[in-house]
Amino acid sequence: MKPTIFAAEDDAAIQELYKYSLENDFNCSCFENGEALFDALSKNKPDLILLDIMLPGNDGFTILSRLKSDRATAHIPVIMVSAKGEEVSKVKGLNMGADDYIAKPFGVMELAARIKANLRKNEKAAAPNAVYKDIVVDYSKHRIYVNGKPIQTTLKEYNLLCLLCENAESVQERETIFNEVWGDGFIGETRTLDIHIKELRKKLSESEAAIQTIRGVGYMLI
Repeated sequence: MKPTIFAAEDDAAIQELYKYSLENDFNCSCFENGEALFDALSKNKPDLILLDIMLPGNDGFTILSRLKSDRATAHIPVIMVSAKGEEVSKVKGLNMGADDYIAKPFGVMELAARIKANLRKNEKAAAPNAVYKDIVVDYSKHRIYVNGKPIQTTLKEYNLLCLLCENAESVQERETIFNEVWGDGFIGETRTLDIHIKELRKKLSESEAAIQTIRGVGYMLI
């Protein structure tokens, strides 16, 4: 089933852009103001909300405050969307509880990637710990434990080990890893992945689990 996206946006052209660009991966519904958004929320809860700042009636900041103060909607990821690209607006939105911020004009590929990234992040936060052998991924603390001891990782190492742990004993292709850990359309040295694997192997040297290389394909946690 496709994730459901609610978008609070009064610009008809951008509403059409949302519906056209997101229809393949999401069910997207648009609302012209906060009143219409909350009316829809009383009947159905989406997986994510796109929230414009400049709206008729209550602005995006007021709507965000109401969303995050209500237990029924506080868990829903919110991406603030606005032509206001000033840092102060971005910081204000993030400090009030927004999960991400994207400034107009934006590319449709970037928008879809931001949505997917925030949905993945929200799924992990709500999920139980991932466990494989003596490796425990604690999503709530963003920590990884080996033999009961926390290991220090960079953000990319954490995301990479999470992916391997969640799919233990299943080969993860290099392209899949790049898309999941570095993001769609990664441009860089292909050896970047090999270097991160090398560092993780050092940090898993005392673990019962090991990262196996599947030549010409990718990696697998065994």
